[in-house]
Amino acid sequence: MTQAVPGIMRLAALGLGALLAAPALADGRNDFDPSHTRLGFELRTRWGQVLDGVFQRYEGSVEHLPDGRQQVRLRMYTREVEIAGHPRYSEWARSEKFFDADRYPVVTFTSRPYDPMLLYDGGKLEGDLSIKGINRPRSLDVAPATCSHPAVGCDVVATGAVRRSDYDMDDWMLAVSDRVVFVLRARIRSAKTP
Repeated sequence: MTQAVPGIMRLAALGLGALLAAPALADGRNDFDPSHTRLGFELRTRWGQVLDGVFQRYEGSVEHLPDGRQQVRLRMYTREVEIAGHPRYSEWARSEKFFDADRYPVVTFTSRPYDPMLLYDGGKLEGDLSIKGINRPRSLDVAPATCSHPAVGCDVVATGAVRRSDYDMDDWMLAVSDRVVFVLRARIRSAKTP
């Protein structure tokens, strides 16, 4: 995610910040709360239409490291990707022309360890993004928290932009922009949740 998208990146960052600030479970990890988490992406057509993609299936967690820092791990499954309201674009997104879900069923993002204050103050969350077996360093812009307990009382919102062509996803370049903006809105399960 080489370019920051101010509004989207701030929202994504906020979501991740909340995850980091939440109380840790006994095993040192908090899983994302599926009822309050949405992992997706946005594409634009050459006609200005916004295509809203959603990973219907994912795994996400925040690990609490011994030194007090935290680390986010995301696995987003490409076979269940949907482009809202557009079955044809959904098929294309899963096809070998985009995510190639049959060969590469998972997109991953693993952050570098970060200070939990990132969730409150916002900022860059550095990490590695892997799409179609291509791993590149990327960052997400985390938005400042909108509540006193980010990831529990409010979403952590993070965004980051990538170029499709950097991941061999360069089909339909005349019709769909090269730029993909990942948008993450996340909360964690509280320590009281089993």
